[in-house]
Amino acid sequence: MVKSPRPRFWQVPHELRVGPEIGREILSSLQGKVAVVTGASRGIGRGIALVLAEQGATVYVTGRTVTPGEFYLPGTVGETAAECTERGKASGGKGIAVACDHGNDEQVAALFDQVQREQGRLDLLVNNAFQLSDDLIVKKPFWEKPLSNLEMWQVGVRSSFVAAHHAAKIMVPQDSGLIVAICGYAAVSYTFGVVFGTAKSAVDRMARDMAIELQPHNVASISLWQGLTFTEKAHYNLNANPDMKSSTVTNPDIGSSVEHPGRVIAAMLADEKIMRLSGGTFITAEAAQLYNITDTDGRVIPSLRGERGSPIWQPISGYGYGNGR
Repeated sequence: MVKSPRPRFWQVPHELRVGPEIGREILSSLQGKVAVVTGASRGIGRGIALVLAEQGATVYVTGRTVTPGEFYLPGTVGETAAECTERGKASGGKGIAVACDHGNDEQVAALFDQVQREQGRLDLLVNNAFQLSDDLIVKKPFWEKPLSNLEMWQVGVRSSFVAAHHAAKIMVPQDSGLIVAICGYAAVSYTFGVVFGTAKSAVDRMARDMAIELQPHNVASISLWQGLTFTEKAHYNLNANPDMKSSTVTNPDIGSSVEHPGRVIAAMLADEKIMRLSGGTFITAEAAQLYNITDTDGRVIPSLRGERGSPIWQPISGYGYGNGR
């Protein structure tokens, strides 16, 4: 007897789909929730933090940049936190800036001690911090690039584990929580070199195995594949290298705002059935369709599954999935 293939999450019948459909209108559904978003001075982390605060969450904004002008791109943890508080006026959301080098274990431990001390709980960790090497987009083979590029494993892979280690110690006793890893198609599709791709693959597998160990404690672990996102660095690179615009990886026509992944994560955090997705790797654009989410300008961001590859990991339990892969 030939078994029917298990449906992918976007093929689940509408009536069985999980979570609230927030559509284009962002709802203030996260009041009382506490989140940590790493690497949120700018970029994707900043966008995620803004959406969470707008919906009512208290968001701890972490990053290394504290003084305007000290980095070649704009943004500081203080500026993001202040913007979070401004965006959260109507819903009660706010931002709290914490200067933190995620390559420093002591600083990371102090961050989560502060969250525990001040809030007594933690509902969401977004592992977004990632040290992008300066020569990331330079087209050279790995043996012609410096070993210092392994910094992407230090702040990107190791840092994600360390943050999740501390977050789990808060979430497990409260029997709830969500850990989201920001990853990408590079986990299965060659992108920007060996070190970068290896890092993304490791983050995906880490999220998967964490989900298995966290499942008995009602804590979900999910990895999101983000495509081109219009961060400050993306704008800088596209302007400096116009030829990038013709590449599938960096085609501006399919890019999203930095807030688009935040909208997806906000819906996941508000989703009472989120454990049905735990252990899975999801393309952000497809997860957005699951929750009926558009970008800030109303666009439906396309998935690049056909062009760049499919996630390996399915949820460990839930409708149509069974256990394991």
